[in-house]
Amino acid sequence: MSLKHPIIAVTGSSGAGTSLVTQSFQHIFRREEINAVTVEGDSFHRYDREEMKREITKAEKNGRRAISHFGQEANLFQELETLFRQYGETGTGKVRRYLHNNEEAAPYNQEAGTFTPWEPLPEGSELLFYEGLHGGVVTQDVNVAKHVDLLIGVVPIVNLEWIQKIHRDMKDRGYSIEAVTQTILRRMRDYVYYITPQFSRTHINFQRVPTVDTSNPFIARDIPTADESFVVIRFRNTKGIDFPYLLTMIHDSFMSRPNCIVVPGGKMGLSMQLVLTPLILDLLKKKKLG
Repeated sequence: MSLKHPIIAVTGSSGAGTSLVTQSFQHIFRREEINAVTVEGDSFHRYDREEMKREITKAEKNGRRAISHFGQEANLFQELETLFRQYGETGTGKVRRYLHNNEEAAPYNQEAGTFTPWEPLPEGSELLFYEGLHGGVVTQDVNVAKHVDLLIGVVPIVNLEWIQKIHRDMKDRGYSIEAVTQTILRRMRDYVYYITPQFSRTHINFQRVPTVDTSNPFIARDIPTADESFVVIRFRNTKGIDFPYLLTMIHDSFMSRPNCIVVPGGKMGLSMQLVLTPLILDLLKKKKLG
């Protein structure tokens, strides 16, 4: 953690809804005129798309447990911790981009599914914003979480997360239901050991809970809409959180526990901005005082 160069991280698996959180942060940065440098977690994968396919095939042929993007074998945890530590100390570091599709790859004259070269972070940023799978990861050799000043978890209940992933991969990536199911099964061990523990280290969790039947995510025809869900917001430390203000500003919200507020699913974006804006401004205030 660093008062001089704060780090904010949003952690959650693919299909969890981290993109909505990222949009909320971008709105806050723009409205409050905050110069934030953004780091994508995908850029710290160890293998590009084709290499990853080969590694999975190799593991299966050799009878080994298949690797996944959730686990240590397929990621550069050491390099991620180095970035966080270096940024916290000096406001500098090296990053690259993962090019997800042809649109992102075109300006670099590269193929989709590849990485850009490593390059220095832009100078003069006020904070670093990370969004990805491992903003709070801890292993025997690496502790990324200890460098983060504000760690946000985004974790819908697991059946809803699977529904969102199945629909996204089938619609946007052309995968079959069988292929997506195999991906979920292959990643399960790493999900349990590397993803789930992070949500006990977060400062705030946003957990979406559907109000419709999601008991079999593999046959669900639709993703439950925002109006068909609630969002449970859990605070690790309630000091400085103005719950009466939040309950007044967010219609139909209520407290379920002394450290949890429940809001309608359609109010998730608004809730994030109301909750996170004062916390971000407080970080920047401490930065100036420090």
